[in-house]
Amino acid sequence: MARLIRNKQGIPSTLLTRFLNSPSSLLTLPYYSTSKRSLQTLAYEEIQANPNKPYTHTAFILHGLLGSARNWRSFSRTLVSSLSDSPSGKWRMVLVDLRNHGNSAEMEGLGPPHDLLNAAKDLGNLINSKGWDSPDVVIGHSMGGKVALQFAKSCGNRDYGENVKLPKQLWVLDSVPGEVTSDNSDGEVEKVLQTLQSLPSTVPSRKWLVNHMLELGFSKSLSEWVGTNLKRAGGEDTWAFNLEGAVQMFHSYWELSYWSLLEHPPKGLEISIVRAEKSDRWDADVITWLERLASPEGDGSAGKISVHVLPSSGHWVHVDNPKGLLEIMAPKLKSLVP
Repeated sequence: MARLIRNKQGIPSTLLTRFLNSPSSLLTLPYYSTSKRSLQTLAYEEIQANPNKPYTHTAFILHGLLGSARNWRSFSRTLVSSLSDSPSGKWRMVLVDLRNHGNSAEMEGLGPPHDLLNAAKDLGNLINSKGWDSPDVVIGHSMGGKVALQFAKSCGNRDYGENVKLPKQLWVLDSVPGEVTSDNSDGEVEKVLQTLQSLPSTVPSRKWLVNHMLELGFSKSLSEWVGTNLKRAGGEDTWAFNLEGAVQMFHSYWELSYWSLLEHPPKGLEISIVRAEKSDRWDADVITWLERLASPEGDGSAGKISVHVLPSSGHWVHVDNPKGLLEIMAPKLKSLVP
């Protein structure tokens, strides 16, 4: 099979665990959820605290590389339950499967190029096709954080038409907004993606896949995680994502930078960056620059940047410290309700 992984500047060996979404939190709260898909657009799930009451506000939630909407179900249930305490605001969470991931991997009409620009455009198409109002909030984790940034940039340019407007809040969860560059790396993400590309589209079994990964020198936890990304179809085990499309999205994630958006945020938008305390993707220069951008309120002629540190958390912020993440996010979301 042709090698699609390009040799570029290295990535720290822990980058895989920073990109790949972990299992959902064990928290369980009352909620209402429906799984839906829209023809020629993205698959998604909706979560509301009470389906019998109309929602007044909407948040989109975007997962990371090789993840899916289901990774964020537990946290979304907790968040929507917390927000339901507000007397005047009823929230709806829309958990999106990005192109090449989850149920969207099976959707027609999501053709190449598979990059972050088209991943963000898919969101605009979903909103337009459903006749929805634009989301008040867009929350993106890891690769999904950059998709969120691209969505806001394109909304500011009216790329999706007049109906798709700029959100009021954008949350970028443990995702560096610039190009991914590091000189000290063994390129573990590339190695895993290369390994997956070398395999046939169907494998004998999940057990076989895990043992194969172990024989290649990958850790037991990583090998077992890769095994969870298989699904049973037609009596065979195949991938639950479009691997080649995901690889192309990974390249796009690596290359794109949104510093200009953070330096000049459009009026009416607050971009909140959440850095996990134990995440090793953040170098000192990036942290310093973000802190400089997080300026006082100003005169209202431009948007705002806020920076938050999530304590006791690695890259999987919604699992490592869901309570802390809720405490950061919920007050700001509630502030949108009159």
